[in-house]
Amino acid sequence: MQVATFSRVLVLGTGYVGGAVARAARARGLSVVCTTRSEDAARALERDGFRALFAAALDENIASEVTADTHVVVAFPPDDRTDARVARALRGARSVVYVSSTGVYGDRRGHIDDTTEVPRPPAERARRILDAEAAYRAVGGTVLRCPGIYGPERGLHVRVFRGEHRIPGDGSRTLSRIHVVDLAELLLAAPAAPGETFVVGDLAPAPHIDVVRFICTTYGVRRRPPFPLATSTTRCAPTAKSTLLVRSRASA
Repeated sequence: MQVATFSRVLVLGTGYVGGAVARAARARGLSVVCTTRSEDAARALERDGFRALFAAALDENIASEVTADTHVVVAFPPDDRTDARVARALRGARSVVYVSSTGVYGDRRGHIDDTTEVPRPPAERARRILDAEAAYRAVGGTVLRCPGIYGPERGLHVRVFRGEHRIPGDGSRTLSRIHVVDLAELLLAAPAAPGETFVVGDLAPAPHIDVVRFICTTYGVRRRPPFPLATSTTRCAPTAKSTLLVRSRASA
């Protein structure tokens, strides 16, 4: 992986993904500033030794935290207002990367990679994500489109272990996910590809049923019966492939 050419990391939205980025950046000896919309979260970040900024909403004022040596990681969901204002404030940054979603591909099935076209017109949620992508790409930002994110205490394996997960249909639909630690590493490597858009995920997408079987065997839990696909309230992430990948730590 290319050595970082920045000394500061500004994490906008320090939740599950943003927190992983902050920890990875600190482990590299980088200076880290975190923003959060929760006062409790800000206090928790400060207890962990981070400089935390509480802001109910981000706007152009975030420019005061941006320097020519700052790598900005944008990890908050789009809302049709904030991204355009924030993106303009990041023009002076060393680099910018936006955490996007494979949700922009809607109900598309089969192989999806960096060359796959987004359905037109996009669904409303996809449109918000695409507008946010465009805002950060306009200031030289890199976009990483992620499938389901998993890691300690979060993911399909946790729901299976708790007996809360049921396989939709016959389980043949392919899952692609990404470990939060792998995603954090990619987000810190993004300055190597300014202005590019990537689909990122596990190197070996697998059928839903195979992933669940692996989890059940690993944790010694009983697999719940499947249910008809038409009654599913969740949609599996599409198969993801990228030209910017690191190997995931598990296949769940």
